[in-house]
Amino acid sequence: MTSVAFVVFEGFQSMALAAMPVFEYANFSAGETLYDVSVVSEDGSTLRASGGLSVGTLAFGERVFDTVIVVGGDCIVQQAPDSVLTYLRDSVSTARRMVSICSGAFVLAQAGLLDGRRATTHWAYARDLQARFPSIKVEEDRIYVVDGPIWTSAGMTAGIDLALAMVEKDHGAELARSVAQKLVMYQRRAGGQSQHSALLELAPKSDRIQTVLGYAQEHLASPLSVEQLADVARLSPRQFSRSFRAETGQTPAKAIENLRLEAARQMLERGRLTLDQIATEAGFTDRRRMREAFLRAFGQPPQVIRRNARAELNA
Repeated sequence: MTSVAFVVFEGFQSMALAAMPVFEYANFSAGETLYDVSVVSEDGSTLRASGGLSVGTLAFGERVFDTVIVVGGDCIVQQAPDSVLTYLRDSVSTARRMVSICSGAFVLAQAGLLDGRRATTHWAYARDLQARFPSIKVEEDRIYVVDGPIWTSAGMTAGIDLALAMVEKDHGAELARSVAQKLVMYQRRAGGQSQHSALLELAPKSDRIQTVLGYAQEHLASPLSVEQLADVARLSPRQFSRSFRAETGQTPAKAIENLRLEAARQMLERGRLTLDQIATEAGFTDRRRMREAFLRAFGQPPQVIRRNARAELNA
């Protein structure tokens, strides 16, 4: 059985505890207790989260945990309590995994646990983390990063993806997939996936353009010409292009390329298809065009992104 401790403090961000049900449902799906989860703090008092939720805790003690997860909160970005830092420094020699969710990365950094390592955090805090702790290689647009025994995630729901990755590492992809289904997740995100959604960034205002984007996402393997998309929107090509750019700030061609990049990156990180198959499924026609698009968008070819994803899975 794997023991898991969530480390909290007064004013913590309660959303970080959304990762807890992942371990609960792993137990439920497996039909046995795979994970024993505790919430711990300096003195075991009832603590109030930033949104008002009160949580009972156990006091730091001599119990050794396999996985120690420090949650985030605006209150600890500048300086975490000394007791928390001491607890984390003591735990690093006994825990198999040291983990942070969202701005909890600042706590690991203050404890000296991220020195010389790769890490991520919520995109809004990433540059501050890099500026204050230059020895860390901050990967600011990652859902989560695994560097040896240190796991860090972006903000909010990314903690759920991180917890699912831990379940997959411990007990396999089938169990992690079962947990994700029970949590009614639309999809499980790989660590290398961007913190920003291509669809969310487009944010169309009208149902007409939203319908076009939904159609495009479901038909990425098709050519998706302006004329084809305009027909879906029931506009002339000229009217469609003008309306699309006014609502999204992008040309139809650029938006479709971003959707294809996002889909291709997800397929790369899942690792099931060849590069030729991914290029076809995502609508790039061939590997060369996909490679050129990846270099423009990410500064890396698809092979490197796949290799990094595999290395992270096997870490």
